Amino acid sequence: MNPRKIFIEKVKKNGGWVNAHTHLDRAYTLTNNNFKYSYLPLKKKWYLVDDMKRLATEYDIYFRMEKALEFFLKQGTQAICTFIDVDEIIEDRALNAAKKLKNNYKNFIKIRFANQVLKGVLSKKSKYWFDKSIDFVDIIGGLPAKDYGNEDKHIDIILKTAKNKGKFVHVHVDQFNTSEEKETEKLAKKTIEYGMQGRVVAIHSISLSAHKKNYRYNVYELMKKAKLMVISCPIAWIDHIRNEKLSPNHNSITPVDEMIPEGIIVAFGTDNICDIYKPFSDGNLWVELRFLLEACHYYDIDQLVKIATVNGLKVLGILNQ
Repeated sequence: MNPRKIFIEKVKKNGGWVNAHTHLDRAYTLTNNNFKYSYLPLKKKWYLVDDMKRLATEYDIYFRMEKALEFFLKQGTQAICTFIDVDEIIEDRALNAAKKLKNNYKNFIKIRFANQVLKGVLSKKSKYWFDKSIDFVDIIGGLPAKDYGNEDKHIDIILKTAKNKGKFVHVHVDQFNTSEEKETEKLAKKTIEYGMQGRVVAIHSISLSAHKKNYRYNVYELMKKAKLMVISCPIAWIDHIRNEKLSPNHNSITPVDEMIPEGIIVAFGTDNICDIYKPFSDGNLWVELRFLLEACHYYDIDQLVKIATVNGLKVLGILNQ
């Protein structure tokens, strides 16, 4: 038996891979000068990418996005979702590059764009660029932790906007692998509050694994009521540094092995590629999937195929649940 061969053949029969979450506009931005930033915490990197964004031309951004997209096409990818930075630093350059990419590749791959709100959505400047991007993007992006202390307001804005525009929502939540985080729970409750069931997706949800079993399964029940879907990006978080906080034994990854049996739709993505966030990540989808199945000790081939294909189409709104 060759489980990898069986898996790959089934992926092909399902139309090919779906990369449900990545950042193509930042791909291949790693340099000899900025490599040292790779060791720093995520919240510091949120600001350290500003220099790269400030210097990037529209051509630079398009070239990086096209290079990465071509690599995914070679792997047999049928659909992809990429976040793009739209803020006062990069202004509309990534947005314009994305428009060009969409036009040039619309006949070769299904592309969905989401706006990366790396400056939050509450300040006057950040809200201006958020508003400027929403008509173009297919998916409204969120990052509640960026508006720390005002996470509820952040989620309110993105859900209200998405509901008014009839768009899906993808929100980065529970990224820091700690029981102090309860953003997935918050997002599920807000999804129900706004009547957005089946149109909201949690990206990462790493911190769920750091909670006790009773809490995790209570959140799963809430997620099912909200029809909240999930995107796991295994390589992006498997490197989470150790700490001295007590928690259930777990790997720093979305608890896919618990979510799937509970009926929660889980897709996967590569997240960052060859930048200060993930310097060694090359966007290899099989490697990404391999990390997921090994870290979760989850070997159900048919379910893994769904994670890599059909579920991806669902979280992107291409295929109905």
